[in-house]
Amino acid sequence: MEGIIANFRQGRHHTYSNQMVVLVESLKNKEDAGKLVGKKVVWNTGKKDISGEVRSAHGNSGALRVLFETGMPGQAVGGKVQIE
Repeated sequence: MEGIIANFRQGRHHTYSNQMVVLVESLKNKEDAGKLVGKKVVWNTGKKDISGEVRSAHGNSGALRVLFETGMPGQAVGGKVQIE
């Protein structure tokens, strides 16, 4: 399954550099997103892969919150990820 990184997980005063919000076109609500919790996510930098894990749904529209192993660069926003 393929998804697109929408943005960093952030609040008013803090940005979490290793947590990203991922949108998947086939997910339409929170219940659909909840079924993917625990799945592995991989983003390819061109030279290496950065892996992460789906931790929870983000909001009510089917977005996913993904915790990556390291901080993610800003170039990752808008990039594609593979959900396995």
